[in-house]
Amino acid sequence: MITARGGEGSVDAALFVAVPAWMERAKNRDIIFSYLAFPSTEDICMILRIATLNLEQDHKCWAARRDLIAAQLRDINPDLWALNEIHIPSQTGRWLQKAASKATGTKYALLQQSKTGEESRTQGEALLTRYPVIETANLDYRSHDCVALVARFEIENRLLDVYVTHLIAAKVEDSARQYQVRQLLEWIRTRDDADDSVVCGDFNAAPDQPSIRLMAAAYRATQTQPTAFTPLREPGGAPTHPEWNRFDRCIDYIWISESIQLQASGICFNQPAKDNSELWPSDHVGVWADLEIG
Repeated sequence: MITARGGEGSVDAALFVAVPAWMERAKNRDIIFSYLAFPSTEDICMILRIATLNLEQDHKCWAARRDLIAAQLRDINPDLWALNEIHIPSQTGRWLQKAASKATGTKYALLQQSKTGEESRTQGEALLTRYPVIETANLDYRSHDCVALVARFEIENRLLDVYVTHLIAAKVEDSARQYQVRQLLEWIRTRDDADDSVVCGDFNAAPDQPSIRLMAAAYRATQTQPTAFTPLREPGGAPTHPEWNRFDRCIDYIWISESIQLQASGICFNQPAKDNSELWPSDHVGVWADLEIG
């Protein structure tokens, strides 16, 4: 067994095997390793750090706030990063792919899926990954132009499906999101040969809403701290949903299957510019989670 000691408590250093990003995070947290013996193969498990963020397309000072995203990404250092509302014309997904590689010193592959209908040329969902993808697929809900994408990975001889989706806006009745959740879960059931699955994204509903209760019957949310909405605004403009209090609801989630062990979770991309309290990485904050696979 390899053990580790640090300010955040003891962890199994085997969790860091084969994942350089984890070793880097350990170094950043001043974790001290004590090597007692080499772990056997069956003792090794994999910890993945996954994050999700709604980007708010290129609205509300994108040129300024994208640098906040890049700076805060360095501390998060995710293995997989789910993105909602990438802006297709300005290629925000590609910009963040390059920024992520520069910030963390590792390469990311970028997967993108446009919305349907009138929004197909404007925005979509995306996933940045350090791991090689063995399969991708997508789902058209045929409802409000919303879509989902999935990428399949083989990690520690297990198949992992990671889904990214963005359900219809909160101003629409929750019955529309309930329909979308049912479609999503039905699609996931057709891919039940995966050992593990994770669903990420902006569900536009708080935990007490029926659509979220539907998801919670099949998956576990890693956390439910408020993720919306930040004070982000254009100079002289209004924030998203000005009629609502800031940070009054969780609508962004990382959902995990029962086969996955949650090690830690929280919010991220949650720091405004030091000199401007109205400049935030996005109108949402993000969610991160450390997941044990295997």
